[in-house]
Parts: sequence; structure tokens; C-alpha cells
Amino acid sequence: MSYLLRVQLPDRPGSLGSLAVALGSVGADILSLDVIERGDGYAVDDLVVEVAPGSLPDTLITAAENLDDVRVDSIRPYTGVLDTHRELELIDRVAAASDDRLQVLVDGAPRVLRVGWSTVVATNAHGPFRLVGSSGAPETHAAELPWFPLAAPAALDADADWVPQVWRDMDTQIAVAPLGNTGTVLMLGRPGGPEFRPSEVARLGYLAGIVATVLN
Repeated sequence: MSYLLRVQLPDRPGSLGSLAVALGSVGADILSLDVIERGDGYAVDDLVVEVAPGSLPDTLITAAENLDDVRVDSIRPYTGVLDTHRELELIDRVAAASDDRLQVLVDGAPRVLRVGWSTVVATNAHGPFRLVGSSGAPETHAAELPWFPLAAPAALDADADWVPQVWRDMDTQIAVAPLGNTGTVLMLGRPGGPEFRPSEVARLGYLAGIVATVLN
């Protein structure tokens, strides 16, 4: 069984080694790691760890947070290792697609950007509508998008009035980015969190901007 942990820890020599030892003490092996963000004295890392069948995820959280200044932001089941910096591979797949480029985009975005689902949305005189969606995208659609049209990528308020109640019940974090000037928006949903970091929003914006040029 593997889990994806997002961990905030001190950005100093030895911190990651101490975390590896702590996780190892409860039978967890780190399979892969990606640095999400670095700030003033701290780092935010995503780690995929493998544990024995039947092991409780709570033991990973306890082991990590027993270290000084270490906090687990989120933990969820995960298959495989991290696809770090695979945006270019996804862009290549979109460019190579014939007439289903948006579907290729939303199918690939969740794994590249580590979210639960992805959609492309637009609006017309009758309100917002979904052009395409990945597997796992909620059946319930937003009835309005007060932030549309969108000028720049953003993490949105997950408790705003426009967010469908079922999304809120699942604590779904939402990030969006315009697909150039096409009048469409790439939307990401991360049920159960964690919140989108500024670096993740920027990464989404870069991906959407490049894909927009491919679509044109």
C-alpha cells in the first residue's frame, strides 16, 4: 500500500533524513519525493511512501509529527511514484492528439498536477457548462461562475456560494487557469485537500498557457 504525503518541514540539512528515519521506524519506505515549495526556513515536500498491508495511515502522521517543526498537511492513497515535472509530456500528448485534445488534457492533468479531477468549462447565455471532464469529475456542475471570465490562474475559495454543496462536503480545493483567450478555463479539483500552494497555481498557469498556444 502506498500513500502520498504532503509534509511541511524545516529547510535545513538533515531534516529530510530525520523524516526518512522516522517513517522507517513505522515500516514506511520513501519511494519518491518532489519539492513543492520553499519559503523562509521551511520546505513543502510531496512524498510517496510504501507501507505494509494493513498499516494505518495515522502511524505515518504520528511518526512524522513527532519531529520538531514537522507538519503533515495531507495524506491519501496513491499508486506508483510521483510523475515529477511531466508537463511537457502532457503537452506533447495534447499536441499529437487529433480531435480530442481537451479530453487528453483533462485526462492527463490530475496525475501531473496531483489532483482528484480536472474539467474544462465555458459559459454562454444560459450559464456555465462543461466541455470535457476527467474520470472522477463530479456529476454535479456549478450553476454559476462569478469569477468568469478569468484573467490569471488562481486558487478559489472552496466555501464560496457558487461552489456546489457536494463539492464543499468533500472539502474540495479548487484551482483554475484560463486557456489563453479561448473563453475556456481549466479547472482542477482536489477533494479532501490540501489547499493549492502558490507554486502549484503558477505551475497550472504555465501549463494552461502553453496548451492554449497548442490549441490555437
